[in-house]
Amino acid sequence: MSTPLLVQALAALSAPALAGATVLGLRTRRERAEAAGERERLRARVAELEERCAELQRTASCDPLTGVWNYRHLQLTLDREIERARRAEHTDQADGPRPLAVLLLEITGFDAVIAEHGRARGNAILRDLAQRLAMEIRRADTLGRYSGQEFLVVLPDTGAEGAAQVAERLVWSVRRHLLLDWSSGTRAPRPAHGNGLTAAAGVAVLPEDGTHAAVLLRAADAALAEARAAGGDCWRAVPRPAQRPTGRREQAASVTEGAATAEGDRSGKAGSLSACTGGDPLSQPVASHTPATVAVPRDALS
Repeated sequence: MSTPLLVQALAALSAPALAGATVLGLRTRRERAEAAGERERLRARVAELEERCAELQRTASCDPLTGVWNYRHLQLTLDREIERARRAEHTDQADGPRPLAVLLLEITGFDAVIAEHGRARGNAILRDLAQRLAMEIRRADTLGRYSGQEFLVVLPDTGAEGAAQVAERLVWSVRRHLLLDWSSGTRAPRPAHGNGLTAAAGVAVLPEDGTHAAVLLRAADAALAEARAAGGDCWRAVPRPAQRPTGRREQAASVTEGAATAEGDRSGKAGSLSACTGGDPLSQPVASHTPATVAVPRDALS
């Protein structure tokens, strides 16, 4: 066979193979493009699901009315911090549990606010006040709504003295907080004797007042009851057995002293332990505490 005929025969035989290879290449390219598009759709779907999951976690942990952590998140946080504090007791770097304090804060005076402005505006005022209180604590601390108008603050690495400073600052902030104003004119100045809202706070610390969440909360609630009995607008720590009066004269002296202390707490000046002594805490930045990241997480007002 001559060379031209051989070339023609080879061309005729290779044409189907070349066409098949071309079709296969096109199909492979199309499948790769489809796979790339599917990967992009999957990435977008995963990002959407992650965003929804984060939203669900945030919703499950935050109080929808006030925008701070809810009761469930407070319980989980308190259990975690207690376990963390107790673990430090077994390390070589600590002689005992790491300090931990809880502060139970009850706000009173909202009945008058609701009577004057209505429940919807009362809820808005409560939310605004909760956001303000969240700015008065450190980022490492946790503030949440414990019940209707009660808030719980978990203070890691904080002893009795530090907890007393936080309690006094929060009580002061409630009294002097400038409430929301819906008037169309010039905003009225802050009243000289407060805004009509007061707070009573109870402080309990670990391990002196308990080493379990239920015991600490019970101790803080007992201290809150003492602050409430003293007239409110003040804070109280858990009474130690040596501090409890035994006779009628000691009881009378204790009541008189408690009333005097409560009256001093209701004065227009910050207390001696306050970080804002000598000025209005709402007009000064808080040096030792940075604003908390308030997520949004039992309701007397809702």
